[in-house]
Amino acid sequence: MYVAESDSTPPLPCVKAYRLTDSVIVKDAAQEKNMVYRDRLILITCFSFLIQLCLAAKTRHFKWEVEYMYWSPDCLEGVVMGINGQFPGPTIRAVAGDTIVVELTNKLHTEGVVIHWHGIRQLGTPWADGTASISQCAINPGETFVYRFKVDKAGTYFYHGHFGMQRSAGLYGSLIVEVGEGEKEPFHYDGDFNLLLSDWWHKGSQEQEVALSSKPFRWIGEPQVALLINGRGQYNCSLAGHVSNSSTPQCKLRGNERCAPQILHVQPNQTYRLRVASTTALASLNLQIGNHKMVMVEADGNYIQPVTVDDLDIYSGESYSVLIHTDQDPSKNYWISFSVRGREPKTPQGLTILNYQTTSASHLPPSPPPVSPLWNDYNHSKSFSNKILAAMGSPKPPSSYNRRIILLNTQNTIKGFTKWAINNISLTLPPTPYLGAIKHRLSNAFDQTSPPEKFPEDYDVMKPATNTNSTYGNGVYMLKLMTTVDVILQNANALATNVSEIHPWHLHGHDFWVLGYGEGKFKDEDVKKFNLKNPPLRNTAVIFPFGWTALRFVADNPGVWAFHCHIEPHLHMGMGVVFAEGVHRVKGIPNSALACGLTGKFLMSNNSGRH
Repeated sequence: MYVAESDSTPPLPCVKAYRLTDSVIVKDAAQEKNMVYRDRLILITCFSFLIQLCLAAKTRHFKWEVEYMYWSPDCLEGVVMGINGQFPGPTIRAVAGDTIVVELTNKLHTEGVVIHWHGIRQLGTPWADGTASISQCAINPGETFVYRFKVDKAGTYFYHGHFGMQRSAGLYGSLIVEVGEGEKEPFHYDGDFNLLLSDWWHKGSQEQEVALSSKPFRWIGEPQVALLINGRGQYNCSLAGHVSNSSTPQCKLRGNERCAPQILHVQPNQTYRLRVASTTALASLNLQIGNHKMVMVEADGNYIQPVTVDDLDIYSGESYSVLIHTDQDPSKNYWISFSVRGREPKTPQGLTILNYQTTSASHLPPSPPPVSPLWNDYNHSKSFSNKILAAMGSPKPPSSYNRRIILLNTQNTIKGFTKWAINNISLTLPPTPYLGAIKHRLSNAFDQTSPPEKFPEDYDVMKPATNTNSTYGNGVYMLKLMTTVDVILQNANALATNVSEIHPWHLHGHDFWVLGYGEGKFKDEDVKKFNLKNPPLRNTAVIFPFGWTALRFVADNPGVWAFHCHIEPHLHMGMGVVFAEGVHRVKGIPNSALACGLTGKFLMSNNSGRH
């Protein structure tokens, strides 16, 4: 029988009370009878308490093998990265408080692998975060690594590869955490669906990596195919060809193809929860459901104030839950559509169908899919983002900060190579994981100079840099444990004139409060605009072109944590930083997490088990 560990678990009543009669003198039979009754009651209470713990929290075991395989995600066969013969990988469903154990075996033959559990804070298990060169060594071909961590909070999450560009290769899946035993969601629904969004190229991820690292620079282009919904899309045909003005032909699918859409079957006059997560490598997306409004209730695993919207912007790394009410004509079916935002759309809509089960799922919607906002209508995007506020009763941010770090996002060149940089430093990860290097005080494992905390005051974020040269670096922002940190994400003009891109930034190991957004260069007086009343808690936040985004978090989770743009090519080109806090307090790091680089040599020389 397994009893889950919990930081908040009260002491068992039997531990304190069940001492029987070691030092008690029984004076008469009545007293003895009462004491026996009391002891039995304590035993029953104790046993009942243990049963409740077992029911409330479980250990869920998974054995996974990661390998390349042939698949047809868009009806055209190609190579994808899958898990146990599945693409996307298996969905994990758990309950808050559960412990997840994944035995991950690398069967890729020639490359390492790790998996990041996106949105899971890894409280007490920073080595299980799944970030190569930061929390662990990449898992070598043929080797097995055991991820063991607790899912402490209900919400909509996902997992994905975090080594090279393996997310682009298809290494991802959903992770859904339900509320704990005896708890209820603050909203009602009759059923739920899971929508994992991704984009897809016919060019393999390794070829993409080479292109992005070439001189001259070779851009990988926009995704060539329709966007994938739960790993399914259609290339060179459209589900809506019968109502489209384009020359794209109608898809002719039987329904059992790997690229056939997963249809959402619903009953009339019911409320359904749609869990939507974006693991796209590049695209920002917009969701619409024909004739149906959506009520947003959750963002990145945190409850938000319910707000009704016609469409929803979702950036790479974000997740939402929305409620829909099936109150439309039950004799029709309706489009669920995803369109590209923030980039000129050269990728067709991703489509599936909301099927009222009072009619056949084969009856396609009679009207065209909803038309999304213009790809560069940033006012629409900003208005949407500003509608997201924390639900009543959510944790409030500290009223002030201990440290402010301003991160300038720029596109640069280094010896003729095109890179992305933060405060003029393009991140290159070291061969020794930061977690082990800092824990064991290996000062020669990475650059000991702290990266810049701001950029020159005379830098004009509205124009291309006068000097585009940058440098490589792998220094760490060392944060004092339990301090409050403000991060100002500052966007700027890229190399080309009048070009500034959307960047969704994801923080590992923490949630942060999104205090606000602004235009142009951040100024000290902009703090007056901060929302300290009900800012949303998120793990991913966007910065809009030529603007800034203000975040606040508490450095309360010992470990080393990545903070980076979640667009896969941008991270590959250096768009990220590393935070470390309280590493000396981290216990129980498995040797297998550190068996490479200088930590591997250190452990071999010390032969010291666990630390």
